[in-house]
Amino acid sequence: MSTLRKQNLLTPQDVADRLGVSTTTLATWRCTKRYPLAYVKVGRLVRYRAGDVDAFEIARLQEVIANDN
Repeated sequence: MSTLRKQNLLTPQDVADRLGVSTTTLATWRCTKRYPLAYVKVGRLVRYRAGDVDAFEIARLQEVIANDN
């Protein structure tokens, strides 16, 4: 695997820290398919592509609309 590709793969701990959840929560999401956060699995290793995590965050963006009253 090229160095560039390795840099784009995040560990569950990286993603948990970024999203503010635990690695156990990420494992639960994977197992129950609660959220559509794609991951790469090779043997026992789980990795997340940086672009997939970006897309996951963007899909959950909540727009705040100011009330001018």
